[in-house]
Amino acid sequence: MKRIYLDNAATTPVRSEVLESMLPYYKNLFGNPSSLYSYGQETKKAIEEARDKVAKAIGANSDEIYFTSGGSESDNWALKGVAYALKNKGNHIITTSIEHHAILHTCQYLEKQGFEITYLPVDKYGLVSPEDLKNAITGKTILVSIMFANNEIGTIEPIEELARITHEKGIYFHTDAVQAVGNIPIDVKKINIDLLSLSAHKIYGPKGVGALYIKKGVKLHSLIHGGAQERNRRAGTENVGGIVGLGTAIELITNDLDSHINKLKYLRDKLINGILEKIPYTRLNGHPTKRLPGNVNVSIEFVEGESMILSLDMAGICVSSGSACTSGTLDPSHVLLAIGLPHEIAHGSLRLSIGKENTDEDVEKVLEVLPNIVNRLREMSPLFKRVKEEKKLV
Repeated sequence: MKRIYLDNAATTPVRSEVLESMLPYYKNLFGNPSSLYSYGQETKKAIEEARDKVAKAIGANSDEIYFTSGGSESDNWALKGVAYALKNKGNHIITTSIEHHAILHTCQYLEKQGFEITYLPVDKYGLVSPEDLKNAITGKTILVSIMFANNEIGTIEPIEELARITHEKGIYFHTDAVQAVGNIPIDVKKINIDLLSLSAHKIYGPKGVGALYIKKGVKLHSLIHGGAQERNRRAGTENVGGIVGLGTAIELITNDLDSHINKLKYLRDKLINGILEKIPYTRLNGHPTKRLPGNVNVSIEFVEGESMILSLDMAGICVSSGSACTSGTLDPSHVLLAIGLPHEIAHGSLRLSIGKENTDEDVEKVLEVLPNIVNRLREMSPLFKRVKEEKKLV
């Protein structure tokens, strides 16, 4: 049975070109980049080349890119780093109710340290209101952190306008762009972003490596202390192979970004239209057009998301019900609740995230298999039977 992978928002396969670029740094080129001899200088050069590639991909300067262990560390560093650097200026941070848990849990930690957090609401599509942001800013606000695009429902936020409002008040703006980088064009200078988080394993690179863009002049405390790596801002011997892989992955995806986006949009729209047409009592979650090119998030009434996931897995199709970081819990998605879905509908959600390896045939297979799974599960649902009876009476 051919396996169809439709959970690219959780992680992506490492491209063969990426793996090939990494291998020498686990074999012959194994020197510590902090060493003065040639073995070390060779690996240091590779890191700087990767830094250049990441910077070019998002419109930054090379000396504004700092390598981390991934998106979660980058998010933690941005929030905690600014909070502690500016605590004498203010203690108020603004974020949203639909952020990734790397942001939400960090904010909850900071609340225990005496910081005040405002969680902005979103509309039914998951969009943040610029007016709400304006009204939330106070004289004590030191940071606004709003994700570029939501990892569950795919909604793309009006980041440029939100950043403009933030900067009019002289406040730093951070965005978690882990899902956005490699899926939509990003220029940090044009949008005027101060801090941006990204991760390699969402763009066909290795796990365990990411980056934080820190605009020149931004005041930020270090999160990890020790050596002088990353220009004295992030201690620890560099993950050379991973960093090289990130550089290769981001270069490949951005060089081919337009065709990548067009392919994903085509498959996404085909999948959305097919599901809504073939399966009654189904709704699309997230904005209908302002959404990531590969994101499909639907709520299917009268069935549990977990049951659909397991049934699809038995048919060789891998999907999720939301963020991979919370897949072990039975609680409904905080994102779906934030956009106004009741618990019973939020529980019946599926996230199908399309990647560069997916094909027309993959989408057609899902549209063949999923309606049958839903019909079978609904036949076991007393609630659905009651709805059918009521419909007959009407």
